[in-house]
Amino acid sequence: MDSLTAALRELLPHDAVITDPVRLRTYECDGLTYHRATPGVVVLPESAEQIAGVVRLCNETGVPFVARGSGTGLSGGALPREDGVLIVTSKMRRILEIDLPNRRAVVEPGVTNLAITEAVRDQGFYYAPDPSSQQVCSIGGNVAENSGGAHCLKHGFTVNHVEACEVVTPDGDIVVLDRMDPGYDLLGAFVGSEGTLGVATKVTVRLTRVPEAVTTVLAAYGTIEQGGEAVSAIIAAGIVPAAIEMMDALSIEAAEAAVRCAYPSGAGAVLIVELDGPRAEVTRQFARLLEICSGAFELRVADDPAERAAIWKGRKSAFAAVGRISPAYIVQDGVVPRTSLPQVLAAIDGLSREHGIRVANVFHAGDGNLHPLVLFDDAEPGAGERAEAVSGAILDLCIRHGGSITGEHGVGVDKAKHMPKMFSADDLDTMQLVRCAFDPRGLSNPGKVFPTPRLCGEVPGVRRGVHPLVESGKAEQF
Repeated sequence: MDSLTAALRELLPHDAVITDPVRLRTYECDGLTYHRATPGVVVLPESAEQIAGVVRLCNETGVPFVARGSGTGLSGGALPREDGVLIVTSKMRRILEIDLPNRRAVVEPGVTNLAITEAVRDQGFYYAPDPSSQQVCSIGGNVAENSGGAHCLKHGFTVNHVEACEVVTPDGDIVVLDRMDPGYDLLGAFVGSEGTLGVATKVTVRLTRVPEAVTTVLAAYGTIEQGGEAVSAIIAAGIVPAAIEMMDALSIEAAEAAVRCAYPSGAGAVLIVELDGPRAEVTRQFARLLEICSGAFELRVADDPAERAAIWKGRKSAFAAVGRISPAYIVQDGVVPRTSLPQVLAAIDGLSREHGIRVANVFHAGDGNLHPLVLFDDAEPGAGERAEAVSGAILDLCIRHGGSITGEHGVGVDKAKHMPKMFSADDLDTMQLVRCAFDPRGLSNPGKVFPTPRLCGEVPGVRRGVHPLVESGKAEQF
């Protein structure tokens, strides 16, 4: 590390290489603070060429590297290596080009999600993916995790809005992955790969025209089960809202404490439904939506942007707001079929009571993407372990009901151990073959996603024998 650090200082400006132990601790975790590691060295490059130079030095010395944007991830995907280099892209925050005729923008990876919308809003466009942390989360991180947001139900995830990426490969080359390239969909493989296939240095995103009409409805219910029934009825009616979000009583309590969102008093759950599109379509869907939500004890409707922002205020602040009612928490990200929501939520409540751990439920109800917040006091002996047990049990529930361990937060280090519950050993090895095609030395964000790395020479768990796909001649092992 000493010789590598010296070489990094020759490559980068002196203030772009951080080795001070106190400053290094700034980067010891991402938004999931339960997992921490102090990086060996942090670099703050300002160009793709500088990142490529750093990666080449890591290759020469066999030192692992991890890319990090704003550090808002919630799965430990940007957890650094104590024996490695952390490449922080936060200085690369220029919007390089806006091409409205072709509805595209080219940005550096440190540009925040919301900054793109702010740059084109006056021209009648916006960037559709909208994670709750969109004011601070970076596009590079969105690409790594294939982030979604409240409006992904109708408008899709990051992968649906990225047209091309300039990428520094794990061996230090600068290449461009374009959606229009013939052959394998390498861009699709890269988006959501959680930094294991390289580092994005430039991203071309798709811009969406602002809809003609937007209507937001808040419906308050006595119980979360009633809210769940309304969600199923909305989708069954053939309505595809831009968003359907739900918060339970505990998450509402947190939001009230943090931002005073003034949601209806006594609500066991609030449902936020947003319709967008042509005015005639929104008007028709709104009339049907009011019929479906007639069982709510209070309804609020907003067409004005300020009024809609007021309704969204509590939901957008929910994750951070939980810090007002709990010293520590783990955010999970499981997915279940919409029809299983009532059973799964009831089971989560049972786990909460069994372990003496509170769980606040916030979720993208329209596509069954749960975000249970498992609350605990990290000063209490054993509380963290109990919270982690509840967190894991929630993911087990999701799998048993035909769902997934992640919808948009990624696997990272937090959920890697659950991968064998969803995939067979051969499935995981096949995924590793893709990874090894990009990164045969296993230096790019190692230890993430896969529970027991097998094909890239990482330890532990090197596979003994030939992989079935290699043996059959269908794949090549590097």
